[in-house]
Amino acid sequence: MKESILIVEDDRNIAAGLEKNLRFEGYTVHVAPDGQRGLELAVDKQPDLVLLDVMLPEMNGFAVLRELRRLELDMPVIMLTAKGEEMDKVRGLELGADDYVTKPFGLAELLARIEAVLRRKRRYEKNTERLSFGDVVVDFESREVEVAGKRVELTSREFELLRFFARNEGRALGRQEILNRVWGFDYFGTDRTVDNFINRLRQKLERDAASPRHFLTVRGVGYKFVLEEKK
Repeated sequence: MKESILIVEDDRNIAAGLEKNLRFEGYTVHVAPDGQRGLELAVDKQPDLVLLDVMLPEMNGFAVLRELRRLELDMPVIMLTAKGEEMDKVRGLELGADDYVTKPFGLAELLARIEAVLRRKRRYEKNTERLSFGDVVVDFESREVEVAGKRVELTSREFELLRFFARNEGRALGRQEILNRVWGFDYFGTDRTVDNFINRLRQKLERDAASPRHFLTVRGVGYKFVLEEKK
C-alpha cells in the first residue's frame, strides 16, 4: 500500500475530489475540514504527507504549519494557495512547506508534485542512519563524520544543519526557512548567520570549499544540497 496523506481543506467539493482521486491512486487518506482538526489529525495519524490549504477556519494554514514544525513533526507539507498570492508561497516555504500548488490546479500536476515530495522523503529515510557523498561519510546515529577516512568534528548546530540539508536533498532552501527550521522560529538571526555556517560546512566537508560540489548556492534563493557531484 502507498503512503498516507492528510488533506486539510474547508471546501467540501475540493476535499471530496482530492480524497476520491488519491484513494484511487492507492493512498490512505484522512480529511480535515479546518485547521484545528487538521493539526489534531496530523499529530494523531502521523501521515506521510499533508496537503494544507492556506485559507482555513479555526487556524489558517500558516498557523497549522508553524505548529507542526514547532512540535518537530517533519512530515512533508504541500501548501494549496490562491492564484497570484506570491507572498503566501514565500511565507509557506519560509515556515517549512516542501512545495506549493496554486488553485485551480490540475490533478496530474498535483499527483506529480506529491510523488516528487514523497520520493525525496523515501530517499532521506533510506539514508537515515548513514549518508555518503564525495569523501564524506555521516553516521547520524552516532553523530560521527569522516572525510577521506579521517574523523571531522562538527558542532551541534553544524550537525543539525547537515541533517536538515540531507532531509531536503535536491531542494532549493531559502535562508529564512533554514533559520526557522534549524535555529528555531524564535531565533533572531540574519542571513549572514546561515551564510557563515554554510561556509563552515564547506570548509570541513567539501574537497574544495571555493568550488563546492554538494553545498551549492542558488542565486536569489539560498542554498541546495546535492549528493551527486555536478558533472
